[in-house]
Amino acid sequence: MAFEFCMALFLSVWSMARSDQVPEGVLHMECRDRYLMIAVDLSFAGMEPSFDAIDQTGVYPITEQYAAKCGYSVTVHPLLGLVELRASYFSCHTDNKDDDVFTFHFNLSAYHEGKKVTYALTKTCSPSLPWSPREVTCEINYMEVSVRSKITCHSGTKKDDWNALKPVLAHSSTTSDWQVMFQRAGEQMAPMKLSQARTQGYGFDLTNGRLVFRAPYGQPESFSTEVNGVPVEMVHATVFSRQRWTVVMVDLVAACSMHEGSHDNRGFVMWKTPELLYPSVNSTQIIVGLNGERNEWPVAEEKGYIVERENDTVHISIPYNAEGGYRKSFVTGGLYEFYIFHLYFEQIFVDDDHVETALRIHRTLVTPLLPWLLFTDNQTVLEDRVFTVYLGNVPEDIALASVQLNGQDFMVPFLNTSSYTIIQAVQPNNTHSYTLKVPFDDPIVIQQVSKEDAVIHYRLDINYTLNVEFLNEPYYHLASIVAWSPDVSSPAFDAACSESGISFKLDHRPFDYLWEISVGADLLTSELAAQHGYILSNDSQSLLLDVPLFTHGYQYNNVTLKGFVAFFEILVRNHETSEVQTAVKTCPFISNELIMCSTDGQMTVVVDLSLAIPSGGSPGRTSLKDNKCGPKEADGTRALFSFPVNSCGSTIKLGKDNVTYQNAILYNEPVSGDATEIMVARCTYPLASLHRLFLLYKFESDTAGVGSIIHTAQSTTGVQSPIIKPKAALQTIPATEGPARKFIPSKPAVHPPARYIKVSRIHSFPRGFGEGPERFSQTKMNRVQKHF
Repeated sequence: MAFEFCMALFLSVWSMARSDQVPEGVLHMECRDRYLMIAVDLSFAGMEPSFDAIDQTGVYPITEQYAAKCGYSVTVHPLLGLVELRASYFSCHTDNKDDDVFTFHFNLSAYHEGKKVTYALTKTCSPSLPWSPREVTCEINYMEVSVRSKITCHSGTKKDDWNALKPVLAHSSTTSDWQVMFQRAGEQMAPMKLSQARTQGYGFDLTNGRLVFRAPYGQPESFSTEVNGVPVEMVHATVFSRQRWTVVMVDLVAACSMHEGSHDNRGFVMWKTPELLYPSVNSTQIIVGLNGERNEWPVAEEKGYIVERENDTVHISIPYNAEGGYRKSFVTGGLYEFYIFHLYFEQIFVDDDHVETALRIHRTLVTPLLPWLLFTDNQTVLEDRVFTVYLGNVPEDIALASVQLNGQDFMVPFLNTSSYTIIQAVQPNNTHSYTLKVPFDDPIVIQQVSKEDAVIHYRLDINYTLNVEFLNEPYYHLASIVAWSPDVSSPAFDAACSESGISFKLDHRPFDYLWEISVGADLLTSELAAQHGYILSNDSQSLLLDVPLFTHGYQYNNVTLKGFVAFFEILVRNHETSEVQTAVKTCPFISNELIMCSTDGQMTVVVDLSLAIPSGGSPGRTSLKDNKCGPKEADGTRALFSFPVNSCGSTIKLGKDNVTYQNAILYNEPVSGDATEIMVARCTYPLASLHRLFLLYKFESDTAGVGSIIHTAQSTTGVQSPIIKPKAALQTIPATEGPARKFIPSKPAVHPPARYIKVSRIHSFPRGFGEGPERFSQTKMNRVQKHF
């Protein structure tokens, strides 16, 4: 009947506790060699979880004091994000069947949105190893001793213990009740009943086969000492009872190393314990591991542990990277790391009577904060023109959140439209890395030109924002990368021939502002282009210049009836160093008719005579007004004349702003010898460009003249425009580079008395234009001439 009542009470309590199911993945329960381990994720349980132990008699909150008395240890690990409960197989409310099957019932209480929710937990365990005659457990908050309850008198029975009890037994009439007497530092304390000892925090239990004694650390009856320099806490209790003429006495001693651990600069955390904490012949076995794992000595050494004996002390060294350890990054004025190890240490002793004692110690070892260094490696290759910056040694619990580049913030990962890239890679030492790429030419890159060493400095200031998992703290890592390029070259033009002239293209570079672009002595501007008939477009990407044939700035040579060569030159000047370089494009053209008025006063005319001379006439019979000035070249329909403007019978007409030279092309009749004027050729020069006029018949002009051809045989009312046709396949004629020349700025026009005129001649390039135009070589200008 009583049994049925107890079962009903137990089921009633249990049913009241079952309220919710624990979600999958937040709870882990595991049976270990001498205890049950329960771990719960703090993100589920909250920062103030609690456990209750349950048996047939009721529900018992596991408080700090109650846990040490009854064989529980509860630890909240905010660094690891979990709460852990360890329950001894001999804990107070465990259902024990023959010291072989242990069943645990707990309630886990958690708070969700301010409401308390209770979850029922149940687990059944059996020890994996047989019980030793005496076993001592050093938990983090208590010491526990269990001995086999079968009493056997050994030769090693302590006479001191017996002598200490004799006065008690002689003067006590109630010694049939079980009592306990503590000894501390060799002094015996007054005995007390077990019930009284329980009220002072001690635990006693008699199972089917073992006597269990448990004592929290720091009890008045325990004492601390040092053994071989290692701090040790010890409690010595003797439990006794007199049954008529028989005295039963059990000696219970628990001694535990209280060493808190240390670390060294080799990457190890160290812990030590006296080799012989208990009277014994020797220590036969040492087992060490983390989180309850049992590794015998050879296996532990294979995992990197170092187990050494020195001065009767066992030294355990655990590598930082040991499996089962915990590493955390921490931010406090800098970046640090620390390690947490839940050490499990087991040692087997054998005494003179060959009785075995198994010692098991649980210790949590935490290193101090250790500096952790991230590093950046500049892996930029100048030829690639891309910053490549490697951020390495980033721990697993730190992630890159954003990057600041020269003061501008960018979230990671970058948008697909961004020109920046960042690549994450996992490294073999439990770290990862990030590789950042930013092109030199990106607007965000700072570019500075050094006048001293004539190089461009590209600067990228980086501020990495990394999120540290623990406490969700940010950490900032700064890096400043500078790359320099010696290639501060002049702007590079691409040029091409077309039917109507020559076109130039310049792709802008960030440092092109160092250079000024001009045609002759005049800066190339939109106003200059409009003045001379150029077609100019200039935006942030490129400059395009189309130069129609026969406009200002062209130079011509090798003029024949088959065609001629024209070239156009662009000057590029570094306004810091005054260095001048040129971009020259040379193109071949063919023309049915043309007139050229050179700056040195040379008039060159190609005329089509097919409609101006009688049928069957020959263009070779034509001449200028001076019949001694015949064509330089003639074919069946055309003739070429080239002569100084003030020769061959030319007439000169001086106007208000210009001067015009005119000559006529005559056809000499083969029969009568009379000459018929069939064409007029004119060259007009602005007076403002003439330095001296009519002195020694020499001509000097700053600009070329404007020419016109009048077909008088058909019409004398207008000017026939020249017709220019390119060859079928236009060829770019290369020319070698000439010496660099000094840039000469333009000067205001001077108008002296018109006596002497100087105009550069039309030039001939010998052998494929290997040398520059004659006018440049004469002035000995310091320049580098580029031909396309």
